[in-house]
Amino acid sequence: MATPTHPQLPPNAYDGVWWWHQINLGNGVVTPGLDRTIEKIAAVGLSNRLDGMAVLDIGAWDGAFSFECERRGARRVVAADHHVWRDGGDAGFRYAHRVLGSKVERVDVRVEDLSPEVLGTFDLVLFLGVLYHSEDPMRYLRRVRAMCRTGGKAIIETVVDGDDYPRPVMVFYPGATLGNDPTNFWGPNVACVEAMLREVGFGYVRMTSQWMPNRCVFHATVR
Repeated sequence: MATPTHPQLPPNAYDGVWWWHQINLGNGVVTPGLDRTIEKIAAVGLSNRLDGMAVLDIGAWDGAFSFECERRGARRVVAADHHVWRDGGDAGFRYAHRVLGSKVERVDVRVEDLSPEVLGTFDLVLFLGVLYHSEDPMRYLRRVRAMCRTGGKAIIETVVDGDDYPRPVMVFYPGATLGNDPTNFWGPNVACVEAMLREVGFGYVRMTSQWMPNRCVFHATVR
């Protein structure tokens, strides 16, 4: 598929929008995001059909995964973000939402403030590329668990580190030592992610893929 370009904009800009996600807008147009979104969609293990399901996408950014869940038949999709959407960072989401004629619900909310009382609970909660940005990872994971209904599932994708250590550990990244990004704080090892998910109340947890050398996907189910 063709990737649109504009001679006066950065390589990942299209129609005046700076893109993180690669989103298929139809008619051969894919937004030129910096993220390896198409690979990640394959890696996270979404079911081919999500008919009748309610989905919450935490940290939605441009909304690629929200729109993909809608495309796969989910009856309700909520895209939630705040950190990225501040100060106009939701331009990509709004653009794609309009072009796709999407019915995905946009909710500007911090992870800490997610509430079943406000949004309800969900069959599937996506928590992709968010955990390592949290100063308090357990607090974030408790919110993820709270938003899953009984029998529901969470899919977590995160940076991992420290797998040479035989116990659950997290590596702390001071300053901007991970990816030159000061919002990157923690790299848990696989055992740590699995242990934290069980600790917050998920009954069945497994690492399903390591799609990059330092990034893994976990599926966690509420029993």
